Amino acid sequence: MLYSINDIIQAVQKGDFLLLAKTITHLENKEEGSEDFIDKLSSQKTPVIGITGPPGAGKSTLISSLVGKMVEQGNKVAVVSVDPSSVVHKGALLGDRIRMREWYLHPSVYIRSLATRGHLGGLVSSIEAIVKLLQVVGFDAIILETVGVGQSEVQVAQIAFPTLLVLVPEAGDDIQMMKSGLFEVANIFVVNKTDRPEAQKFVNHLRQNLAERAVGINKISLVETIANNGEGVAELLTVIKSYHAS
Repeated sequence: MLYSINDIIQAVQKGDFLLLAKTITHLENKEEGSEDFIDKLSSQKTPVIGITGPPGAGKSTLISSLVGKMVEQGNKVAVVSVDPSSVVHKGALLGDRIRMREWYLHPSVYIRSLATRGHLGGLVSSIEAIVKLLQVVGFDAIILETVGVGQSEVQVAQIAFPTLLVLVPEAGDDIQMMKSGLFEVANIFVVNKTDRPEAQKFVNHLRQNLAERAVGINKISLVETIANNGEGVAELLTVIKSYHAS
């Protein structure tokens, strides 16, 4: 059963996400009537921020810090995290994200984990419909976190702007391999956990690589963060907003 879009909007405004969650499940399963439901929705320009990067880079912790800054500024935020699928129940393996647990019951934050179900590209096949719904129901920003499996995760750049690639100092040897995939689609490079040894050496190496790529009118940014204590997150949010303004 699909609910009235007006009922969903009113519920979201009150911080009640039950109708929204049920509708997203309907879209995810591509049940009868889902395509007509989405086709009837008017398009909105709510910002969609893509966040990708290898496992262990601290994406979830960084998102939690970003959400905190956005909520402080009075924003309502939706976070869609795409995870690998369980071979048993086809659901998201990492659905319980303990790093974002403080936001699960917050009336200004909606968090949803989706399973890839074998879909390539780092997202899910129904993601465009889900994003369109989230844009309509009253969120001020939408964050897409991809599964973080490698170079195939370029679909996020077709839906989100800007796209953030989160790296850690130990990723130095991976930069050359990434150039043909994620490295080419990211707008903002975030070096997280910069309190680790050799971090500045990695940042300088990455900055040099980006300088070689930065040609024409394409804007590329690099931001250093320590997501665990929030260092650099306010600057990162300012950089993100500069892309939206452009």
